[in-house]
Amino acid sequence: MTTTLSQAFVRNFLGHAPGWYKLVVVGFLVVNPLLLVLAGPAVTGWVLLAEFIFTLAMALRCYPLQPGGLLAIQSVLMGLTTAEGVYREVLGAVPVILLLVFMVAGIYFLRDLLLYVFTRLLLRVRSPPMLAVLFCAVSALLSAFLDALTVVAVAVTVGAGFYEVYHRVASGKPHDEAHDATHDAAVRAPHREDLEQFRAFLRGLMMHGAVGTAIGGVMTQVGEPQNLLIAEQAGWNFVEFFVKVAPVSVPVAIAGLATCWALERFRLFGYGAGLPAAVREVLRDHSEHMAARATPRDRQVLIAQALVAAILVFGLAFHVAEVGLIGLLVIILATSFTGIVEEQRIGKAFESALPFTALLVVFFVIVAGIHDQHLFEPLMREVLAHEGRTQAGLLYVATGALSAISDNVFVASIYITELKAALLQGLVSREQFEMAAVAINTGTNIPSVATPNGQAAFLFLLTSTLAPLIRLGYLRMIWMALPYFVVMTGVGLWAVLYLL
Repeated sequence: MTTTLSQAFVRNFLGHAPGWYKLVVVGFLVVNPLLLVLAGPAVTGWVLLAEFIFTLAMALRCYPLQPGGLLAIQSVLMGLTTAEGVYREVLGAVPVILLLVFMVAGIYFLRDLLLYVFTRLLLRVRSPPMLAVLFCAVSALLSAFLDALTVVAVAVTVGAGFYEVYHRVASGKPHDEAHDATHDAAVRAPHREDLEQFRAFLRGLMMHGAVGTAIGGVMTQVGEPQNLLIAEQAGWNFVEFFVKVAPVSVPVAIAGLATCWALERFRLFGYGAGLPAAVREVLRDHSEHMAARATPRDRQVLIAQALVAAILVFGLAFHVAEVGLIGLLVIILATSFTGIVEEQRIGKAFESALPFTALLVVFFVIVAGIHDQHLFEPLMREVLAHEGRTQAGLLYVATGALSAISDNVFVASIYITELKAALLQGLVSREQFEMAAVAINTGTNIPSVATPNGQAAFLFLLTSTLAPLIRLGYLRMIWMALPYFVVMTGVGLWAVLYLL
């Protein structure tokens, strides 16, 4: 069949995305300049934000980098922001970008150890509610001291490892043969139902882990990037930060873990699938097979990875350097002592992180537009006009709502800066300032679990290579996060109003 040049342009635009989706994106690009002329930059800025969120919601149809990137380019061309404004936002996010580039790749080189440890955990804990609570609690504990993105990267690596092991067996492929786990054509009929249940099991486990990072991340000074910013403005050290936030963070943690147990126990909101017996058997056989054929070199690799993992935990816990630089250290050590010296094998580790890194930079273009057009300022002025617990409650709700659709570090920066200025001018007392600071910290951490773009860890999970394998899309993430959002946000608001 002969294809004309115009048809080739149409077909190649956004690749294999559905035709209706291509038309919607083109519609956005046509309407936005008209909207700028008719309604002004503020309205256009809000609409552009909604359009970008739409591209995230359609992540399984088309990776958001391309349609979101086109919207971001248009935002600059229309003057909603500038190249300098974008660079300013990106410059402020260099630690996060370094983390994505190097730490996620570093975790890739520890996958043998991670798969070994988590396979034994998975095989020994048979109760789905207990396994879910354990996974959520471990993620929370790690996120209180490590970066949430690092914890989610570990979870994604482990989940992808489990999926590949079973999918290979279900497709009738031996352990040492190349296999593409993205296609189900070779999956044998008896395994198809178990594969679907296994996907549901992994979806639940990944979501429990992702929510766990939010539960733990709010508790400590180093749990999330905005926590460091707030602690610096308030003059709190590690212990002071934990104590100040504890009246809100501890009840939220208890409520979150209780919600985790209830979701699995009563099989609500897509949870409670359980690990199929056939899959458990495959994972056990794989574990025994790998143990039986293990050579001294295989054991040396596990020992080397364990030592590097210990260095990783130590480096992150004591913050000896930026997280991304510690990730580079992990890459160098893990490859040096496990025989990986080929450029091609090292380059493969960066495949999963770099597309998301590019997407995050595109997101900062949208954030720069929000900043330059002062879209959040009316709400900020309204909230800061109140006093006492009312102000704290409104700050919690406002920062939570804005963090669910924007960058929580950006939102925290805006509010804590204004609040610190009010303190220095004598407009608020030190007691009121600290209460409001806790409200901002918990508001930017807890309600933001409502949407995948609310937290970088959630967005990373959504755009990871694992998400399409286990059928975890934007709307499904919102649905599965909904009970956590309702319970944790409600408990957090109650604690801000009555326990601070």
